[in-house]
Amino acid sequence: MRGDLVLVTGGSGFLGAHAIVQLLDSGYRVRTTVRSLGRADLVRAMVRAGGVDPDVVDEHLSITLADLLADEGWRAAVEGCAYVLHVASPFPPKAPKHEDDLIVPAREGALRVLRAARDGGVRRVVLTSSFAAVGYGYPQTDRTYTEETWTDLTGPGITPYVKSKTLAERAAWDFVEHDGGALELAVINPVGIFGPVLSADYAGSIDLIRRLLDGELPGMPQLSTSLVDVRDVADLHVRAMVDPNAAGQRFLAVAGDYLTMPQLAAVLRERLGQAAARVPTRALPNWLVRVSAVLHKPLRPMVPLLGKHRRASHDKAVRLLGWHPRPNEDVIVDTARSLIDLGLLREPEPVTSGRS
Repeated sequence: MRGDLVLVTGGSGFLGAHAIVQLLDSGYRVRTTVRSLGRADLVRAMVRAGGVDPDVVDEHLSITLADLLADEGWRAAVEGCAYVLHVASPFPPKAPKHEDDLIVPAREGALRVLRAARDGGVRRVVLTSSFAAVGYGYPQTDRTYTEETWTDLTGPGITPYVKSKTLAERAAWDFVEHDGGALELAVINPVGIFGPVLSADYAGSIDLIRRLLDGELPGMPQLSTSLVDVRDVADLHVRAMVDPNAAGQRFLAVAGDYLTMPQLAAVLRERLGQAAARVPTRALPNWLVRVSAVLHKPLRPMVPLLGKHRRASHDKAVRLLGWHPRPNEDVIVDTARSLIDLGLLREPEPVTSGRS
């Protein structure tokens, strides 16, 4: 065992649990925070589901109570830690009633963690930000976004989530520059995170794959998504935690070029066979989505995104940290297979034959 103690905030989350798995597998001791100790058993179960030996979980994983909205608990959480992976951040299934419901926990929570880390002598904090802080607020373009770009909060299509991630990351960099002392900061900016789920409590992005496999979509809107495997995002966090090249840097986490929904659906059908029998085969024209959105609320957030694509580069993480993400196709298939293996899809309809 290396023996270094690492704090992972939000250990019951999709990325947080995978980060704990990789840290324990790499020989670190881990302390993680949860908002309710009632989730402690879930954390341990997810980490064991990730393949960590139960004895290692019992001996080298500890769980403590801390909330991004309160000061209590953070000093104790960072005590004795060499590093902090600040993964926790709100990601609601639907738009909040007020944008501050997202912005305040994201920004103030990041500052609470950074202050506690500075005061506790932590060497480096790795903050989970998002591509939302990089490539939004711009008109449709063929440009490839890099870490040099910041989201334009005065531009079109700025949602409360996009605003929260951008403001939280800006606040983190400002804090380290002016008040951080010897504390180092690195930032990871993932696109949509997919990959193997460890429980029924998984990231909202995974629901796209589930809905396709369960046949809940009558067809596929002309949308695109960039994706990355949760295991590769966790790996990038660990690399940025210790590599001298990562201090003061942000890194885009993206597997490859974006995929359209018809392309994503085709991968499921080609690689999963009968398990993807419910995946729709027809694309929905944009006009139909716009008309349907008038009557069907769940479609409305899709309308501004129709026909828009954003391309991001992972070259910096590859060049500086030696990071090599899985291909898009493997990410999609591994996500789907985990949903199947955990029994999180609808039961297949019985096959009948003959006359009744």
